[in-house]
Amino acid sequence: MNFIYINYNILDNLFYILVSILIYFTLFDHSNRLNQYRKALITTCMSFSIILSMKFPIYIDEYCVHDFRQIPFIIGTLYGGWPVGAALLIILLTSRFVMYGFNLLTVIVYIVIFIMTVLFSAKFNTFNRKNKLNSSVLLILFLGILTSFISLVMSDSFQITEAYIFYFIILPPFVIFLAVYIIEILKDAILIRTQMVRLEKMEVVSQLAASISHEVRNPLTVVKGFVQLLKAPDLSQEVKEQYIKHVVRELDRAESIINEYLAFAKPTMEKVDTISVNRELGYVIEMLKPLANMNLVHMSEQLTPGMTRGNVQHFKQCFLNLIKNGIEAMPNGGELSIVSYVKNSDIIIEISDSGVGMTKEQINRFGEPYYSSKEKGTGLGSMVAVKTIQAMNGTLTINSVPNKGTTMTVTLPVYYEDDANK
Repeated sequence: MNFIYINYNILDNLFYILVSILIYFTLFDHSNRLNQYRKALITTCMSFSIILSMKFPIYIDEYCVHDFRQIPFIIGTLYGGWPVGAALLIILLTSRFVMYGFNLLTVIVYIVIFIMTVLFSAKFNTFNRKNKLNSSVLLILFLGILTSFISLVMSDSFQITEAYIFYFIILPPFVIFLAVYIIEILKDAILIRTQMVRLEKMEVVSQLAASISHEVRNPLTVVKGFVQLLKAPDLSQEVKEQYIKHVVRELDRAESIINEYLAFAKPTMEKVDTISVNRELGYVIEMLKPLANMNLVHMSEQLTPGMTRGNVQHFKQCFLNLIKNGIEAMPNGGELSIVSYVKNSDIIIEISDSGVGMTKEQINRFGEPYYSSKEKGTGLGSMVAVKTIQAMNGTLTINSVPNKGTTMTVTLPVYYEDDANK
C-alpha cells in the first residue's frame, strides 16, 4: 500500500461522514414531515456513513485495517441519545459481522463506546458550541485510549504501533472536531434563519398595526370633532347638514382603508371568474376619466380582447389603484396610456405615464407593507395590486426614469374557453 492510496481512503471516509451530515440537515430543514422523525432520520444518515466507512476502509498494513465508523456512531449517539445509539450499534455490529465475520472483541469495544457516549450525551447537548467541540474531542480521545487498553488485555495478538496510534488515537479527534463544528454551524444557520423569518413577520405585523391605527385614527378624529360641533344649540340646519356630510365622508374614508387592508390580507380570492380584460379595463378607465380631467391628464387606451381568470372585483380594484397612481404621478398634467395585447400564452397590460417617475429604491419597495411615495399615501393600494396579481399567477415589472415617467407591465396568463373543456 502506498501513502497516496492510504490518504485516498481517509478522504473517502471523511467524505462519507460529511455527506451524511449534509443530507441530514438538508432533509431536516426542507421537509416539515421529516422533522417529526428526527431520530429516525439521523439514524438513517449516520448508518449510511458507518456502512460505507467499513466497506472502504483505511489499509495501514497487511495485518491492520482501520476506518472511521466510530465517528458517525458517536455523533449519532451524542445528538440523538440512547435510542439512536442503540439502533446504530445494532446496524454497526450486524454490518461488521456480515462483512468480516463475528468478533467478540469488536462487540465489547463498541458496547463500551455506546455506554460511555450515552452517559455523556445528556450533558453534551446542554453545552455551547465551544464546549461541545472540546468535549467531543476529549471523549473520542478517551474512548480511543480506553478501547486500546481493553484490546491489549483481551487479545494476545493485539499490538500498538506508530501507525495504530496515528490512525486510531490521534486522527479521530481531528475528524470529530470538524464534524461537530459543521453540525453546530448548520444548526445555528437554521436557527438564525427561523428567527429572521419570525422577526420579519413581527415587523410586518407591527407596521400593519401602526399604520392601520394611524390611518383610521385620522378620519375618526375628524368625525369626533364634527360630532362635538353638532352639539352646539345655535347651529342652522344647513351647517348641520354640512357637518354631517363631513362625518360621512370621513367614515367612508376609514371604511375604504379597512377594506383595502382586508383585500391585501386575504390569503386567496374567494370567487374565481372568467375575466374579459379589455371590458373590465374599459370600465375602470371610464371610472377614472373624471379624475384624469381634473388633473389635466389625457388618457388613451388600446385594448386587445383577451380572457384571464381571477376575481373580477379584485381585478378592477387592482388596475384602479395602478391607473390612479399614474394619474397622481402627473400633478401638472400629462399623458397616460393603457395598452393590452396577447403574446404567446400571456396577456400583457402596460400602463405608461409621463409623470415624476420613480427611483430604484421606490421601485424595489413598491408593494411593501405601508410604503408610499405620496405624502398622505397609505401604500395599501399598491399592496392590494401586487397581492391580486400574484393571486392570479401574474407578474408586475416596473420601468421608470425620474422626471420622465413610469411604465408598469402586468403579465397575466391567458385563459381559453377550450381549457375548461379539457
